[in-house]
Amino acid sequence: MCTAVSYKNGDFYFGRTLDYEYSYYEEVTVCPRNFPFNFRHTCAVENHYALIGMAYVLDGYPLFYDAANEKGLAMAGLNFVGNAHYQKPREGKDNVASFEFIPYILSKCADLNEAKELLKNVNLTDAPFSDKMPPSQLHWIISDKDASITVESVEDGLKIYDNPVGVLTNNPAFDMQMQNLNNYIGLSAKDPKNNFSDKLNLKTYSRGMGAMGLPGDLSSQSRFVRAAFTKMNSVAPENQTESVSQFFHIMSSVAQARGCCELANGEYEITIYTSCCDCDKGIYYYTTYTNRQINAVNMHAAELDGNKLSRFPLIKGEHINMQN
Repeated sequence: MCTAVSYKNGDFYFGRTLDYEYSYYEEVTVCPRNFPFNFRHTCAVENHYALIGMAYVLDGYPLFYDAANEKGLAMAGLNFVGNAHYQKPREGKDNVASFEFIPYILSKCADLNEAKELLKNVNLTDAPFSDKMPPSQLHWIISDKDASITVESVEDGLKIYDNPVGVLTNNPAFDMQMQNLNNYIGLSAKDPKNNFSDKLNLKTYSRGMGAMGLPGDLSSQSRFVRAAFTKMNSVAPENQTESVSQFFHIMSSVAQARGCCELANGEYEITIYTSCCDCDKGIYYYTTYTNRQINAVNMHAAELDGNKLSRFPLIKGEHINMQN
């Protein structure tokens, strides 16, 4: 399970949590402009926009979980198990394997409008990365500084939804997630008024009672509501340090602590990493479950005109600043 959020506060920020029981040795990965993308069904792309994001690099190929390109377009794939359905290659369509969908979009598109245009002819296929790596069941959020969309490949085709909250979690389908927000229309960051009855002298007894009813469980639907409420009511100074800090506070509202989500095999789902990319400056910030210090990789400090990946293993192990 995961949560992704887009956030405009001065600069444009985009990030996600990866909630799972184990890691695939993901790394912050910078993909330069001349790294060859040999797409499975379409023509190879050898010159493209540079990318930075979190990826599992397998056989030299970056399997991106989330990424942003140098133009400020960002994208993330999140679990959509049971609903995701990929097609066989179709003649006359731009056939794209699901594992290469993120670099396919980000290598070619400078903004969301270009992504929407490219998506008009895309057919997401069920081609696996390898015999040992079947396609993951995912859906995606694509965002720039102005807007977001959600892309879902289901049995009856590719669905593209405008995403006015700039949030994505997992099941159910995105249109149902948006419909569910109507159940929380009464939530507010302000103190509530007594609408129960004018015959009763009801009063608040605590701060924060305007958010009574905000779901606190770890289900994907509840995390969608909680992330949307937290983000849409977020207030922070419009500078980079404060914005990055605020973004991680937003994401902490959906973080998973070990022990709270036990799986059938006796393991526990945790927030393996949380990311925040300043898409205007190309700086990828992250924390891990075992290291809450914010670390950063600047794509523009890497070689962007080369053809080899720059890889940065995640820093793990808690770093505690002793003050005395």
